[in-house]
This record gives sequence, C-alpha cells and structure tokens, in this order.
Amino acid sequence: MAGKRVGSPGQRAKRGRISRSAEFDRVYRQGRSKANRYLVVHAFPRASGGEQRLGLSVSRKVGNAVDRNRVKRLLREAFDEELERIGPGVDLVIVARPDARGLAERDGLDGMRAALAELLDASAPQTQDPGS
Repeated sequence: MAGKRVGSPGQRAKRGRISRSAEFDRVYRQGRSKANRYLVVHAFPRASGGEQRLGLSVSRKVGNAVDRNRVKRLLREAFDEELERIGPGVDLVIVARPDARGLAERDGLDGMRAALAELLDASAPQTQDPGS
C-alpha cells in the first residue's frame, strides 16, 4: 500500500471520525456538554458500542486556515492521548473557541491536552454514590 502509513502516531482511521452532518446533529442534540475557556466538548454514548469517534468544529473565529489546522491537529493528538478517559462507544464532538488559538500558540499540545482532560474529567460519570 503505497502512500498510506498504517499504525503511525497521530493517524486516525477514517472510521474513527464523525463526518456526517446528521451525526454531528445527534451528538449536539442528544449528548451532554461541558465547556471551559478554550473548548466545548459534546459527548454521546452510542448504544452499539465500538471505538470512540471524534468530530471537530473549528470556526473562522479561531483564526485563518493555518491557525485552524494547527488547532485541529493538536486536538486530534490530545484526543488520541486521552482515549483512556473516554468510554468505549462514545461519540465526541469538540468545538474550539477563539481562545484555543492562543492556547495552541502558547502551550501547544500540553495546553490543549490539559484543557481537554479537564473537560473529560468533569463529564466522567461519578463512581461514588452521593448518598453513602
């Protein structure tokens, strides 16, 4: 297979992505969301299970094409590094806010990963019963 890098870091399979408008809409409408200054994370657990899927939304408010592509690349890398925090069969849509560009420039992958991890921790189901 010429030209295709199989198993290389940062290279997600196409099936691990949310690409259709209807899939984004389902996550927005039926999922739960958490937000911070840099990102909004929408999560929707699929009944069918399977692998986690990622959808990205990075508007022109974030910056020019170079800035948006850098933010998207860093978000994909951060998602790959934080997979253990995400349950199986979860569709995740990450919306980058305009301040995400500054975070990407200032702190790079470490900053993006910390912002994403904060939201994933906040949206994780609580394992302790509050009544006990």
